[in-house]
This record gives sequence, structure tokens and C-alpha cells, in this order.
Amino acid sequence: MEYRPRVLDGRLASALEAAGAVVIEGVKASGKTETGRQAARSEVRIDTVASHQMMTVAPELLLEGEPPLLLDEWQVEERLWNYVRHAVDDRQLPGQFILTGSALASDDPTRHPGAGRFIRLRMRPMTLAEVGYSTGDISFAAVLQGQGVRAPQPGLTVPDIAERIVVGGWPAHLGLTASQAQRLMSGYIDDVSREDIQRVDGIRRDPDGVRRVITSLARNVATPATLELITADAAGTDVSLKIDTVRTYYASLKRLMIVDDLADPALAAAALRATPAMLLHDLNTMGYLFESMVVRDLRVYAEAQEASVFHYRDELGLEVDAIVEMADGRWAGFEVKLGSSPEVCDVAAEHLLKLRDKVAGQPPIALGVITATGFGFVRRDGVLQIPIGALAP
Repeated sequence: MEYRPRVLDGRLASALEAAGAVVIEGVKASGKTETGRQAARSEVRIDTVASHQMMTVAPELLLEGEPPLLLDEWQVEERLWNYVRHAVDDRQLPGQFILTGSALASDDPTRHPGAGRFIRLRMRPMTLAEVGYSTGDISFAAVLQGQGVRAPQPGLTVPDIAERIVVGGWPAHLGLTASQAQRLMSGYIDDVSREDIQRVDGIRRDPDGVRRVITSLARNVATPATLELITADAAGTDVSLKIDTVRTYYASLKRLMIVDDLADPALAAAALRATPAMLLHDLNTMGYLFESMVVRDLRVYAEAQEASVFHYRDELGLEVDAIVEMADGRWAGFEVKLGSSPEVCDVAAEHLLKLRDKVAGQPPIALGVITATGFGFVRRDGVLQIPIGALAP
């Protein structure tokens, strides 16, 4: 399959110019290896019998490829980290190694943190722009520079959005129908529940219990659900689940980078067995999954600008779906709405303006309502209205 450019490509190139080693972390099947291969000149797969044998006999041989050398699934042999660190110190050159991994390494006191030698990058599933469903008429980078927006309707309909939610941003789903993608995603959840979660920390888990927790997280995606609520919801009326058990499941899923607003809305849709038609008959659930999709895209675009995305909720109940915070403290706020009518967007804009007035001394770079459909323009109150199908990095 022809490689589709990713937002991370540029960040990876810059990181290789600055550091001896770059670590690409991300949920399984998000495209880390293929992106690493675009920049690498040689490759070693660490999750093989041959590589395991070399780790016990001559680990330094694993690092002798032409740089940048891609070390895929490096965390399978966590001792490799210190060997890479020593090689970076010895060579004193940038761009030596690319490490990719679909699980965060364990907290090992013998492993040096790697400060000054490694740059970490997070890869997420593909955005609408990356899979080709955005016109690109609105640049998120320009929005974060305080520029206005102006865009015709991108052509995506609400049924199109339902389809994109179920298919998701997984590279392996490109060109698949919603039903085909959902079958793959259901198998993905089974693999996580039965194998990956046990592999990541070496402890046997109850697959049914893990799946129940994933399904509960899906039901509560884009909401500030507590661990207590997730435990009660996952247990239901017929299963006994302790909060300590759910806490350990959650910690393991976090190491697998699954619980990042469930990484991609297709994960939540598959856990709920929600087809596009079902979502169109349950717009409340679709709204939450749409918000999850938008936040996924915002995170990718924000990270390209060295910014972070947070959810805002204060003690008085004021809530804003996404706050983008720049490294220098500047910020922008966004509400996400499935509808694009003036009535819907007026309420969303009101929330954003309340937040602006509350944050004294630090005015926002931008405030915007991100919608499923409609035009892109600057409202009379100064709030941007941004259709997701026009947004790009």
C-alpha cells in the first residue's frame, strides 16, 4: 500500500536533526513502523527470535545498521534502551536511531532516562486530513496564530461523519467499508483484552473483565467519568468487579495507549457495536464519538505546534471541550458540536466567551466552535465556526 504522508513526518525529520535517538510511541496499528521506515535507512525488528538471541549473546550487533536505524517494538527488550543510549554517547551524532513501540516501557530503575539524547513523539491514528476527508481550507496553525477563517462547505454530511467515526483513522482501514472496519476493530479489542494486556505487564487478566472496562470507557467517552463510575458501569447487575481490579486494567490499557479518549472513535464504536445507521438514530452517542474524533485531530495538529490539548471543567460547572495550550502559555478554546445551526453554535460560543472573561490577564489566541457540517467563518461575536471537514494542520 502506498504510504500516506502523516503530520508526524515533519516532526520526525526535525527531531532526527536534533537528537541522537527518536522514540515514536503510539497505540498498536497507528502507523508508527511505516512512518519510521520513511526516515530510516536500515531496520531491525526487535520482537523476533533472532533479535532475542542477539540480546543474550551480542546486543551491540543490533545497533550496527546504517543510521537512522529503525528498532521496531524496542520495548520487547527493554535492556536495549541503555545500549542505544551508550551508542548515542559514543557516536556524538544526531539521527542515529528511531525506536518505535506500541506499549510504554515499564518503570525500570536501572534504565537511564535518556535526557538530552532521546526525543519522544506520540503517534495517533490518522486525522480526517490524513485519510483524505478534509479540504484543508482552514489551517489549524493559522488559527493558533490568531488568523480568521473562511471556507465553503467541505461537503461532508452527518451520515458521512457517522461512517468516518466507525471506520476511524487506522491505516489498515483505508478503503474499507464501515462493516469491514468494524469487524477488524472488534478483533483488535479481543486481541487487546486477551493478549496485549497480559503481555504488557506479565500478569494474567480476565479478558471478559477487560472488555467490559473498554466498553464502559466507550459508553463514557468524552465525559469526565470517574474510576468509580467506570467500575459500577462495567460490572452492571450481574458481574462483580472491584475498583482495584479496574484500576489495574486501566493502568495496563494506559501503557498500551488505548485510554487516550479511547485513542480513536472507531474503538469506542466497535466496543458499543454501533454501526453508522445506529449512530444516526442515537445522535447523543454520536455527538460524544464525534467529539472524540475532533479531539483526536486537534491533538495531532496541536502537537505539530508544540502545544497540548486539555478538557476544561471548573467548580461552577463551566465546561469547554478542548483547550489548546501553547508552550509559552498562550491558549485557545474550542467547543465541539455535531450540529451547526445558529441555536447550537450560539450556546457553544457563550461557553467560550464565559471562559474568556473568566481567564483575566491572558486573552485567548482564538475561540472556535468545531462542527460536523456547514461553512467556516468568523461569527459576529468573534468566535470562529470551523467545519471539521475543512480543518488541516
